[in-house]
Amino acid sequence: MAKPVPAIEPIALASADETLAREVTRWLAYLRAERRLSPKTLEAYARDLRQFLDFLCGHWGERVTPKRFAALEAIDIRAFMAMRRADEIAGRSLMRTLAGLRSFGRFLEQEGRGRVGALSAIRAPKVPKSLPKPIGMVPAKRLADADERAHETREQWILVRDAAVMALLYGSGLRISEALSLKRRDIPKPGEGDVLIVTGKGNKTRMVPVLQNVLQLVADYVAACPHALPQSGPVFVGARGGPLSPRIIQLTMERMRGALGLPDSATPHALRHSFATHLLSRGGDLRAIQELLGHSSLSTTQVYTGIDSERLLEVYRQAHPRG
Repeated sequence: MAKPVPAIEPIALASADETLAREVTRWLAYLRAERRLSPKTLEAYARDLRQFLDFLCGHWGERVTPKRFAALEAIDIRAFMAMRRADEIAGRSLMRTLAGLRSFGRFLEQEGRGRVGALSAIRAPKVPKSLPKPIGMVPAKRLADADERAHETREQWILVRDAAVMALLYGSGLRISEALSLKRRDIPKPGEGDVLIVTGKGNKTRMVPVLQNVLQLVADYVAACPHALPQSGPVFVGARGGPLSPRIIQLTMERMRGALGLPDSATPHALRHSFATHLLSRGGDLRAIQELLGHSSLSTTQVYTGIDSERLLEVYRQAHPRG
């Protein structure tokens, strides 16, 4: 039996009757309370469903009721998806739309509103796999050099802080959230250790190596930081001493990639891709790289073999003697 969902005033839906509008509201409340979906995902699901109901209302010439929704046919869904493709909606957005519609259909079924069998008959659109775009070794190292930003008017300790964060992303392959969640006690002083214990996705911990020059950059930042940095608190703080926002590092990267002539694909996360790609190109073992990145599946890490293959083919094209 479905868990009870708190009663909420139904959202206004001109394309649906009051009963279905109430179910939409209860579904969103359920996703927020029970599934713990992010506000952005909830907003996207609500927008997708509203667009679908608007389409059905015009398609059928009447407001959509729970009974009518349960009687959906595959042709109705395909017509909606075709309309979205005509609007040049990307494949990933179409996949999200279908996932949201299926979630709402399952919710209606749990609530005894009938089974929307047509939704399970529709195949998700194929999305071409895009390879991550790593940053070259030389510019990746320059991003972790505070002297590259000597012309900026920001306080020196902030420049040193940002360089230390960049160095961790590239030197240890951390996600930006993992780097910014590090406590001061988590990072050894130079010469007193060479590993970090990182908490990643799913609250899983893993051990990653850290270079001594990266530890020195962190130590330089700690020495220059004007704010108190207790051992149990975050090592990286903002201008006013609070937790450092990932957006600050993203903005720093935007400024630096302009100065270094890097493409828009050069993001903080691209430094993590660069870490993996450069290890692989130097003969790193794929399973070891999987462990270092904290990927739960080897297939997630194998995307980097595609990048390395591209590099090898380029070397081949340039170096092979063609008669």
